[in-house]
Amino acid sequence: MRSSIGYWGLGLLVLLLQPLQAQRGWEAGAWGGTALYLGDLNTNFDLSMPGWFGGSMFRYNFNERIAMRLAANAGYIHADDAISSNPFERARNLSFQSNLFEGSAALEFNFLPYIHGSRDNFFTPYLLLGFNIVHFNPKAAYNGSLVELRPLGTEGQFKGEEYYTVTSGFLYGMGLKFDLSYRWSVNLELSARGLSTDYLDDVSTVYPEKDDLLRNRGAMAVALADRSISIDGVEGPIGSPGRQRGDARSNDSYVFLGIGFMYYFGDLRCPEYSKR
Repeated sequence: MRSSIGYWGLGLLVLLLQPLQAQRGWEAGAWGGTALYLGDLNTNFDLSMPGWFGGSMFRYNFNERIAMRLAANAGYIHADDAISSNPFERARNLSFQSNLFEGSAALEFNFLPYIHGSRDNFFTPYLLLGFNIVHFNPKAAYNGSLVELRPLGTEGQFKGEEYYTVTSGFLYGMGLKFDLSYRWSVNLELSARGLSTDYLDDVSTVYPEKDDLLRNRGAMAVALADRSISIDGVEGPIGSPGRQRGDARSNDSYVFLGIGFMYYFGDLRCPEYSKR
């Protein structure tokens, strides 16, 4: 096992250190598209409530096979139990929405040699691996207004022990890039973020004791912690203390499906002067 990992590491080092071709240099651009949340309020990969995202991207090409990129994105995600095909989730009747503000860093691995301006190597599929940092803030509609859920401690969190609204994640995906001209290229990409939190949607564990929640957080916290309704086929009450509200065994995630336009600056190093 160790030897195989060593071979992969050596291979990556060789690719990074091999003589650099015309592909070397910086790119910058913008991209945007659809954002999709996956978590306790979307357990069946329902695609009917897409959000959106947009952002900027900077890429440095080490050679025709490997590039490093940085990105800054903003987005919006939401979900609603009311549209779920799962009877328990419809009876739970929770919903949320959140803005996302994300920074990420990743390596791109091109399947084919990719060189700007080449008539033969002007496109390639690629894989993407990296990490992200994201700020989120789940809210829910209540009496005609949007209410922040974290300060309410909807799962019985004590004051000062609420979950963080900044978290990290593992970024992975795949895409296709191709030239429009020597300077301009298009990227089509599907990428996911597996997060280090299960509270992207404010749902993770069990229903709290309502008397304690009322005393510590107030009536609005009680109302938004348990919004369950009666439906056929589900034994109630759903919101009894200690009963499952979410599933803490797996963390939340979200997916970006987008298109980006990149401008290639080329190698911007200072020219080398020979000594005479």
